[in-house]
Amino acid sequence: MYDSTRHKQRRDPPPHRRRSWCCSFTTPPRSPENAVTTHSHHHSKPSQKTELPSKQTNSFPNSPQSSKLGFVGRILSPGRVSPIDSVDNSVQEIIEPSPIRTTNAQSRFTNSPKLPSSEGSENTNNGVKEEGSSGVFDVRLNLKGKNGGSLVLELNSVVLSSNSSVFADLITDYRKGSIGSAASLCRIEVPEVENLNVFRETIELMFEEDITKQLLKKGVYRSIDILEISAGLMFTRGVLACLKYLEAVPWSEEEEEKLRSLLAKFKFDDATARDILARLYSLDSIHAQQSLARQLVWSITTGVDANARNELKSLVKGLLCKSSVYEKDYPDLNKEDIFVVCQSCLASLVSLFEEASGTNPGGKLAKKGKDKPLIERISKQVDNINWLLEVLLDRQIAEEFVDMWANQGELLRMHGSASPMVRYELSRVSAMLFIAMGTRKLHCQAETRLVLLQAWFGPMLSDFGWLQRCKKGLDMKALEEAMGQALLTLPLKQQYTLFMEWFQSFSKHGTDCPNLSKAFQIWWRRSFPRGSESYAIDSR
Repeated sequence: MYDSTRHKQRRDPPPHRRRSWCCSFTTPPRSPENAVTTHSHHHSKPSQKTELPSKQTNSFPNSPQSSKLGFVGRILSPGRVSPIDSVDNSVQEIIEPSPIRTTNAQSRFTNSPKLPSSEGSENTNNGVKEEGSSGVFDVRLNLKGKNGGSLVLELNSVVLSSNSSVFADLITDYRKGSIGSAASLCRIEVPEVENLNVFRETIELMFEEDITKQLLKKGVYRSIDILEISAGLMFTRGVLACLKYLEAVPWSEEEEEKLRSLLAKFKFDDATARDILARLYSLDSIHAQQSLARQLVWSITTGVDANARNELKSLVKGLLCKSSVYEKDYPDLNKEDIFVVCQSCLASLVSLFEEASGTNPGGKLAKKGKDKPLIERISKQVDNINWLLEVLLDRQIAEEFVDMWANQGELLRMHGSASPMVRYELSRVSAMLFIAMGTRKLHCQAETRLVLLQAWFGPMLSDFGWLQRCKKGLDMKALEEAMGQALLTLPLKQQYTLFMEWFQSFSKHGTDCPNLSKAFQIWWRRSFPRGSESYAIDSR
């Protein structure tokens, strides 16, 4: 009997074996609609292919799916094979698929669709109705990369439909147009996929109960990509999980710009999305920026710690300057606010010089910070004025300050009687203005330039020696060159008066006076031209 049994087994035809494929770059394997028993000669109709639109709507609902979805198929790392419980006992061999090669990573899917029953088309349709049971993969998703390559995923229609309204509509439309065994496997193609790996990872999240936990492993940059695809697929649970994760973590500048671009493309009607937008945009950015700038300037000019003030001056100047990387569509800095601070600093400077001369020993403005030496307090106010002047020059709104400084009659009067150790601080302000005019950074009318030079040119000649000893960052060579150039912008008659004043001062004090010889030669050449170059100017 044993021999006859062996002989009978040899004569019986072997059971039909088929591959178990879920993801591949090769030719798609047999589909359930083509599966037949060894005794069947039925030929099914070609299956219908459904393409997923490459562009979806740019709005998204705010209510997630409430049902908890199980992970129907296991996703394995390269080199692993998943044991699959086969419905048909005749299918017992599992062939490992080739590795998936994408632009960023390699992975393998070894999930097999549930095989239809061998009792004909009626039972095949029943298999479609029972597609929600574990182990059924009745959707073949073919992803076509934008830059080449493709990825084939075999998935469960219940999971896709429950998580994505886009997939739900496509699957429903496919089955409406298919009958019999052709409806057992829905084919969907997604063309022009930007990143195959990100799309696949988004699909994987549909099988996860705790999506946020998975996003923690992927990071912010990847989660933004997943958010974009989830929004396009109307994957509500994925969108809400991404928004929740992104709202709770800090971003780099690159991640922030990427998120800004995405939020400009999609409109998310959710409280978490509004919290993210609140981190990116102010409700009243124009007035808030102006008010904040005014507060920062006031805080710096009234600060006490010198090192902290210097650090903050550099910071705020960088933020407010025209070339700042943060300068985008913000309105111009309100110069009235800056000039209010300038007036306050000038008033404090006048009060301090009155204290130095003994005319206002108990002045209110002088009481603040009176525990510090007078020279230090004067130097602090001059530093504040010069810093504000730098901001005004960068914003090209410093012309009005020239008028303010040229008409400081009180300071000019006290300069003549004050100690050289104190009065030279005033010439530090004049030096900045002279350099700005001589280097073409400051453009003023002729009357304004004349008033400024007539007022502060003489004090500069007196203080130049002290400025050389206490430079405080001042470039003396640049100052000498700029003073000469500034004088040459005046009419020749006014130049004559100021150059003669310099000539007498230089002859007495030598190196303690600025050397304007080069500019003096230019003035001389222009004042006494050759006969053929003479021009008669009518005086009125």
